[in-house]
Amino acid sequence: MNTVGVIGLGNMGRGMALSLKRGNFEVIGTDALEAARRSLAAQGVDVAESIAEVAARADVIVLSLPTAAIVSTVVAGAGGLLETGRQGTLVIDTSTSHPETTRSLAKRLTQVGMSLIDAPVSGGPKGALTGQLTMVIGGTDADVARAEPVLAAMSAKRVHVGGVGAGHVAKIANNLLCAAHLITAAEVTRMAEEAGVSTERLLEGINAGSGRSGVTQVNFPTWILNGAFNSGFTMKLMRKDVRLAQEMIGQTGLTLPLSAEVARLWALSAETIGDDEDFNRIVGLGAAPRNQA
Repeated sequence: MNTVGVIGLGNMGRGMALSLKRGNFEVIGTDALEAARRSLAAQGVDVAESIAEVAARADVIVLSLPTAAIVSTVVAGAGGLLETGRQGTLVIDTSTSHPETTRSLAKRLTQVGMSLIDAPVSGGPKGALTGQLTMVIGGTDADVARAEPVLAAMSAKRVHVGGVGAGHVAKIANNLLCAAHLITAAEVTRMAEEAGVSTERLLEGINAGSGRSGVTQVNFPTWILNGAFNSGFTMKLMRKDVRLAQEMIGQTGLTLPLSAEVARLWALSAETIGDDEDFNRIVGLGAAPRNQA
């Protein structure tokens, strides 16, 4: 297993490709956008103009794509991996996708002698570039073991949570919690400010107690309190992930009122916060000046 293909060379895929090259893999990448291909080529990584060219050379193919629909097109569309891939190829989908889409594509790939695992990631563009991502992985034990050297070059933490599709279930659950925590943390910091406690001091206390979360420990100090809002993950992507969570909840037949309210608020935010804004901007949803006596 020496050659790894990367399909999707955006902020995440480009960083993964560079981490793989640094891990002594031969890497070939491609993207629908010429500018993305040029950017990676300028950093010394081979690029191809088509999926077929990547499939012809790579033993393992990493997908880093924005939506389940695009993953489906890359795998099952005209000129996609089902048509052009070689028997024995292992596909690693690092996108945040729909579990049922993942399971369907995995079944179709198996029928032509290929296999798929889902390994969605956390850690943003910086984590991709430095090989410090966290992955939740779905797949057979054998496929995950085969993928381990490639996964290790891209990530610092890996948790195998179950069969194919389980990684995407776990990632959707994670992102729904993050989406909810951003809203609740924003509300409690406003509450505390009104009661005379600064956000910095409040978070110090919360992070020493049971109310802490990744949002209070990482998002607020890294991207919110300093006004940076440059995590590399957009409102559009988080809105998509929250919608995926609602679709999955709907398929289970469960009624989860708090999750429904989180989804409503994230959808409502589109009226005031643009798709391309950093996803941490949700903390400003509904913010109003302090009441004046």
